Amino acid sequence: MKESKSRVIFAQLGKEPNTYNQTEQKLVDYITQNIDQAAQDTIQSMAEKTTVSTSSISRFVKKIGFSSYRDFSVALASYQQSKPPLDLFGEILDDDNTEAIRQKVFSGAQNALTMTADALTAESLEKALSWLISAKRVGFFGIGGSSIVAFNAYHKFLRTPIDVISHPDYDIQLMQAVKLTPQDTAVVISHSGRNDDTLFLAQKLKEHQVPFIAITSFADSPLAQMADIVLLSLADEVNYRSESMSSLIAQLTIVDTLFTLTGSKLPKATQSVVDTMRDVIEGTRRQ
Repeated sequence: MKESKSRVIFAQLGKEPNTYNQTEQKLVDYITQNIDQAAQDTIQSMAEKTTVSTSSISRFVKKIGFSSYRDFSVALASYQQSKPPLDLFGEILDDDNTEAIRQKVFSGAQNALTMTADALTAESLEKALSWLISAKRVGFFGIGGSSIVAFNAYHKFLRTPIDVISHPDYDIQLMQAVKLTPQDTAVVISHSGRNDDTLFLAQKLKEHQVPFIAITSFADSPLAQMADIVLLSLADEVNYRSESMSSLIAQLTIVDTLFTLTGSKLPKATQSVVDTMRDVIEGTRRQ
């Protein structure tokens, strides 16, 4: 569990510098650039090396998910002992050959799924499920790369008895959002959780008192702070992938999980819809 927890935290440390204040960023830089030493540091020695007070370090480790500095130190040491000998999750370099790139891309995707699974709790998934199946209507919203995930969710949930809406055009998404009510549920997907258009849409949902679930990679992002439920999609960033394809895979898998939970909760109704749709689709195919 300690190794899994540290992997989840390290997925956050290198992202979005404006998530942290100047003091916290100094700690992030020190830890990520000196992992071996940081794993051995006491809180006092880290304070001396970073010129950050012990109280600030204590607040920082709690902010990133640890109950105490000791908890953080043990998890970091565990990560160091069990991490892969090769940099499978690092940057893709200009001189990497085909095999190295294949290995890094696939390892990044596998790592994203592992970290995301570790971050998801049964409690948050069950709460999200209860909102989805009890909603009068569910809207899936996303812009850019996240629109792929939103439409994938719409495509899947059409196979359930839930009334769902989605659309790739942003203006239409806004119109759909303002028509939702407190009896509905929205799912807002954004890798960064900081896109102005996405946040404007989320604000309209809040103004109309629509409960909404955020699927995002940053627990401290403005979108996560606005959401009623946050489902984190975590991944190690690598270059050439600014929108993080690994994070996209994690988001799609969260959607698959919610869809499967819905089918499990509403088995007869879902199967009836699936059978009806299968018959219709089969009718369009040549024998």
